[in-house]
Amino acid sequence: MDREVLFAKTLEQVRKTAKEQGNCVSEAQVQEAFAPLSLDNDQLQLVFDYLVKHKIGIGEPVDLDDYLTDKEKNYLQNYLDQLALLPTYTRGEKEAFTISAMAGDTEAQKKLIEVYLRDVVDIAKIYAGQGVFLEDLIGEGNMALTIGVTMLGSMETPAEADGMLGKLIMDAMEEYIQGNAEQEKLDKHALDKVNKVLKKAKALSEELHRKVTVEELAEESGMTEKAIRDAVRISGFQIEYIE
Repeated sequence: MDREVLFAKTLEQVRKTAKEQGNCVSEAQVQEAFAPLSLDNDQLQLVFDYLVKHKIGIGEPVDLDDYLTDKEKNYLQNYLDQLALLPTYTRGEKEAFTISAMAGDTEAQKKLIEVYLRDVVDIAKIYAGQGVFLEDLIGEGNMALTIGVTMLGSMETPAEADGMLGKLIMDAMEEYIQGNAEQEKLDKHALDKVNKVLKKAKALSEELHRKVTVEELAEESGMTEKAIRDAVRISGFQIEYIE
């Protein structure tokens, strides 16, 4: 396997391990994971710096609340106050709900959702600060949880069910973050297109002392008429220099 590919895969595995351990890893775990790559001390330090930057504690958990905005902290407190009104359950009750949910008991599935709502919050805090709102992360996690409790029939033990639900919640948040990033790229591309047409339309309009047509702008700028019309549409038909 290519060294760069192996490095990336190892780094991702270390991040997943950290999330499973309360968002922290030990130095020994990191060193052991990267042992096949024979990294020197400076290279290992870069790995540690990367992990800390991504809110992963080395040896002890980081305080994830420090990464939240004031608005997110206020939302989180209000949400936690609402969760505090729900009943709490013992580990034994959680296991009993899980076993019944695995058997298809809908009431147990509802109870299991209540059990995991606080876990969703903890996981969302790990993913916060990546260009999406904490509230949206929690919403995506809760949706995955609601669906997940109905999919436990193939699990053999409560531990397997617990692992499956955790993975579903994490995957949902990661997919939401990735989808948001891709949408931002699309939005930026669209904005760049509008700005390009706006700039050229303004210049030609000032030269001719009137609004210009799409055909005139296409001929002058070298852009296609379709690209210009797309930009006008994306702008909500607000490019004032074009007829």
